[in-house]
Amino acid sequence: MGRVLLVTRLAVRDLRRRPTEALLLLIAILAATTTLTLGLVLRDAAGDPFESTRAATQGPDVVAKAAGVSELSRLERLATASGVTGHSGPFPVTSGKIQASGRTSDVQVVGRDTADAAVDRPKVTKGGWVTAGGAVLEAAFAHALDVGVGDSVTIGGKPFEVVGLAVTAASPPYPATLCLVPAGCVHGAVPEDRNLPAGLLHNPGLAWLTQPDVQSLATGRNALSHVMNLKLSDPADAQAFVERNGGDAFLQSWQGIRSDATELAKDSQILLLIGAWLLGLLAVAGLSVLVGGRMADQTRRVGLLKAVGGTPGLVAAVLLAEYLLVAVVAATGGLAIGALAAPLLTGSSAGLVGGVGTASPTWSTALVVTGVALGVAVAATTVPAVRAARSSTVSALADAARPPRRTGWLISLSRRLPVPLMLALRVAARRPRRVVLGVVGIAVTVSGMYILLVLDTFLGSQTGTGVYTADQVETLRHVLMVWTVVLLALAAVNTIVITWATVLDNRRASALARALGATPQEVTVALAIAQVLPALVGAVLGVFPCGRLLFAGINAITGADGGDAVLPAPWQLIGLTAATVVAVALLTAIPARLGGRRPVTEVL
Repeated sequence: MGRVLLVTRLAVRDLRRRPTEALLLLIAILAATTTLTLGLVLRDAAGDPFESTRAATQGPDVVAKAAGVSELSRLERLATASGVTGHSGPFPVTSGKIQASGRTSDVQVVGRDTADAAVDRPKVTKGGWVTAGGAVLEAAFAHALDVGVGDSVTIGGKPFEVVGLAVTAASPPYPATLCLVPAGCVHGAVPEDRNLPAGLLHNPGLAWLTQPDVQSLATGRNALSHVMNLKLSDPADAQAFVERNGGDAFLQSWQGIRSDATELAKDSQILLLIGAWLLGLLAVAGLSVLVGGRMADQTRRVGLLKAVGGTPGLVAAVLLAEYLLVAVVAATGGLAIGALAAPLLTGSSAGLVGGVGTASPTWSTALVVTGVALGVAVAATTVPAVRAARSSTVSALADAARPPRRTGWLISLSRRLPVPLMLALRVAARRPRRVVLGVVGIAVTVSGMYILLVLDTFLGSQTGTGVYTADQVETLRHVLMVWTVVLLALAAVNTIVITWATVLDNRRASALARALGATPQEVTVALAIAQVLPALVGAVLGVFPCGRLLFAGINAITGADGGDAVLPAPWQLIGLTAATVVAVALLTAIPARLGGRRPVTEVL
């Protein structure tokens, strides 16, 4: 048969012979690829609904605002500035209080014509456009007020009927609404012992009325401000246009509006990508142990393949093919699960056309996820596969027990210790690389939990601040919960895999120790301690310095200074370390017990 078919059949047969190990391998890679897919889908989705809204509403490239009638001339000059190809307005803007459904909120009211404008045509999602005595509310603002079409509201003390709900690309959705009034706006919580200056708006929403209705609400010559929407010949030049013509105090580019409008999706994406990289590191550590254990168990099979004519290259290809097949299946599953789960983590945005979860995986996302899955598999299997392929055929067929490493200082140190601790130190010394991988895995997990504590405290302080709504805080908590649960599950799988690999690798040494007088209980405790000691070291390293370094890295990625973040208290860190050690001890108990009670004569 052909070489490719031969390699594939041999790889599939070996996977069928060891279904449990193949399943653990699949779970490890699937966890990383699913989380990575979620992060990449949300990266694409962060721009997709806003771009859809811009296209559907003839969104402006720059929004210009002027305070009072005296600055209208500045807007008129902008309409003829270099690079401007179209505009709408100036439209009058006033501010006031809106009362609806027993709630009161600040609101900015823009006066519009009943006809469509050339630039910025808010898309009506329910009802119709403005009429005399009829108000249209920005959709996310209406959702927060629990107001629908046909309801009555009071704006500036005058009654209006809600005739429609609409979305726009000229302002981020509520609560991040663009401030259009000269007095200014403040977002976030206001301390109870402080009063806002007169005229300053607190978390204002956005509404549209006819221009005569807006003018009827304004009192005084300078009560009206104005807003103009500009279209440029080169939309990518919007930020440069803003800097040339007055700065962010008077002008706002569409890129800045998009950044505010998609803040939730960006934050979700950052959290998921952090989780994906942590899971990727855990997957490599766990797969390296799993592959090493499988390679040790396949020694005789390697010798048989070489004895019947298989070259070292063919043997290495067969061993690699097993894991590459699983990686491809895991990548496919991760793409499917990630695409389906993305809408559940972000939800639809009432202030944008479509929803954050409407984006689907692109070809670039599929290639990245598949490449990462294959890279994880190759990184974990290449060295063991090449080492096994180059081994002697005779020694592989003999499949003799691996002689222990004799370390003088370790023997001197351990010989006076209790039997379980003495055996534990010698078990760990047999596979120092495995101990390092165990320490790394626990350090990655604990550093992830450190970040979870920081972010959970941060999100708890954001409820009611105006930066996020309560629903958005809950959504971000769901994102944290997803990657935390997956991280802990994968860490648990890794711990079990490392313990079982240690049990199999030390089955002859453990049997010999029992033949020389050690009890099954002492051997079981020794195998458990051999995992608990690296877990303790990894937990300490995960708290400091790994947790602090990961926190600093997140701040560097997001551009935050981290000064307002509340770091975990010492009692939390001590509790996290102790919980990690206890969890590892419990997870290793069953595999260690099974390994410590196998019949001595059967093993030897």
